[in-house]
Amino acid sequence: MRKTKVLYVEDEPFLAKIVKESLESRAFEVQMVEDGLLAQQAFVNYEPDICILDVMLPNKDGFTIGKEIRATHPTIPIVFLTAKNQTSDLLEGFRSGGNDYIKKPFSMEELIIRIQNLLHLTATVSAATPSDAIPIGSYIFYPLKYQLVKNEVVQKLSHRDTELLKILTKNQNKAIHRKDILMKIWGDDSYFNSRNLDVYVKKLRDYFKEDTSVRIVTLKGIGYHFSVG
Repeated sequence: MRKTKVLYVEDEPFLAKIVKESLESRAFEVQMVEDGLLAQQAFVNYEPDICILDVMLPNKDGFTIGKEIRATHPTIPIVFLTAKNQTSDLLEGFRSGGNDYIKKPFSMEELIIRIQNLLHLTATVSAATPSDAIPIGSYIFYPLKYQLVKNEVVQKLSHRDTELLKILTKNQNKAIHRKDILMKIWGDDSYFNSRNLDVYVKKLRDYFKEDTSVRIVTLKGIGYHFSVG
């Protein structure tokens, strides 16, 4: 049976040894990194199932690492470990793509339970059909639920928000003609509906404003170009 792979980034040798050995005793496979600058490459090479990131690291902090990972892997669970206890630090952790945030000192039982819970949630999302969960940068689009989710924050979408976003995601990196969008969503390309389309495009741009990798570009005289990355 394949073991769950954990990328653990921590520069405190004593704590790192305890956590690594404890996880391995529970049948986890652990790749440990001590330098924040090496974390991204370790992530690419190791392809973990979950990341545990200390916040205070040499050369690159955990929040920055979390943002980099989240930009390319929107659904992987990320847990931040920190000695900081300010509310602003907690909020920064979630803004940086974290799914959970544990304050030091912590018990191994607490860490393991949180890891198991996150892995269970991720498995549930992964079991969804492609139409149920569509990654878009650091967001997840759920067309059947009319939802756009980022870091567990849910943006409710209207029917036309959803239909427009479905068209954009299905035609990623292609020129999408304005008239085609109007006919599919409104049934005609009247001036009034064309102005409505402008409003809905602006709404989607506002929804994605926290992730600059998601772009809806207006092609003058043609329509739109949707890209991620």
